[in-house]
Amino acid sequence: MSDIAKIQIGENTYEFPLVKGTENETAIDIKALRGATGGVITIDPGYKNTGSCQSAITFLNGEEGVLRYRGYSIEELAEKADFLEVAYALIFGELPTKEQLDKFYGDILDEAIVDDDIKKIIDAFPKNAHPMGVLSSLTSALTAFNPSSVNVDSEEDMYKAIVKIMGKFPVLVAWTLRKKQGLPLNYGSRKLGYVENILTMMFQKPNDEYELNPIVKDALDKLLILHADHEQNCSTSTVRIVGSSHAGLFASLSAGISALWGPLHGGANQAVLEMLEAIKEDGGDTKKYMAKAKDKNDPFRLMGFGHRVYKNFDPRAKIIKKAADEVLNNLGVEDPILDIAKGLEHEALNDPYFVERKLYPNVDFYSGIIYRAMGIPVEMFTVMFALGRLPGWIAQWREMRLNKEPIGRPRQVYVGENSRKFVELDKR
Repeated sequence: MSDIAKIQIGENTYEFPLVKGTENETAIDIKALRGATGGVITIDPGYKNTGSCQSAITFLNGEEGVLRYRGYSIEELAEKADFLEVAYALIFGELPTKEQLDKFYGDILDEAIVDDDIKKIIDAFPKNAHPMGVLSSLTSALTAFNPSSVNVDSEEDMYKAIVKIMGKFPVLVAWTLRKKQGLPLNYGSRKLGYVENILTMMFQKPNDEYELNPIVKDALDKLLILHADHEQNCSTSTVRIVGSSHAGLFASLSAGISALWGPLHGGANQAVLEMLEAIKEDGGDTKKYMAKAKDKNDPFRLMGFGHRVYKNFDPRAKIIKKAADEVLNNLGVEDPILDIAKGLEHEALNDPYFVERKLYPNVDFYSGIIYRAMGIPVEMFTVMFALGRLPGWIAQWREMRLNKEPIGRPRQVYVGENSRKFVELDKR
């Protein structure tokens, strides 16, 4: 393959270099296009064919069903690592040694206290406020209590900002849940691991000890790992573009949370449970709804099946399906909603229509089932997604700042009115 791409516009031909990634991905470098052609730009709504950056963090091949963080397969990481190890690898590029991991967690624990005035902010929210709105607001509010900007040229400053948000964010997540449930706001324990602390802060009752279930803990660990990064998706691109203006880490993360909130992105697992509730209200007939999903004239949309990026089985779904089965068996939950979910899963994995089109249950389908079985309210599902995605966002923000990427400023093709004269108010 030539290292040059030729673009012909009218009678003129322009040459642009090709950029090749380490996994043989190829891109046309068009940053000189507008200048060379006297104003011609490309248009790509949704940026489906546009690379916004060169990144060394996550590799995703949707056709082959491959997902790797820093070169490590998602399958191996989910089986052999814990969430904090994966977070360290995503952010700093390498899996940590035992000493590095211990120091990382110790430094995180030192920062796992939130200014008490944050409680006044959370108290101001009504109980029915959506948890994602609360979390986004609290994350943004951290900026007010940590006003100094991060000196990205200082490794020490960058590290301090990272352990600060890794320490405080799980507290905000737990407080968001406890506010919704009317429970007192609490903290974790230095005696517990990162994920164990998350579960304890979320579920411990004021008059009782919280008993950690190792199967639930392992499932949550895997869920957080599977959601930790996913290349240049909507929320990650938002974090990078906000950060490109040299906005701080907390402000950039708050913007990412807001982007994740949408039902087409992080809200997908919430949409799965809402669909299951609707099927239950209509009698719970899974065969009926699978038939509706196959009917092109029926407006019903099957949530949690297939994936826009993965054209094969979502590799994350293979991992989390096993964890979902283990959680449901261990907890012995009797829930008609989960029974409906199992029915839909069985139908999709055995119906030729779904198998031929590779419309398999995806990670959102199984994560919703697990969170429901764990007793997490459906409105909190996207918050849990944000908790998992935190290290990925941090890694992407850090990479963007260290690479000194320019401020994001897309172009447009104007399709409005041509120049026209102003008409005075009394003559309109």
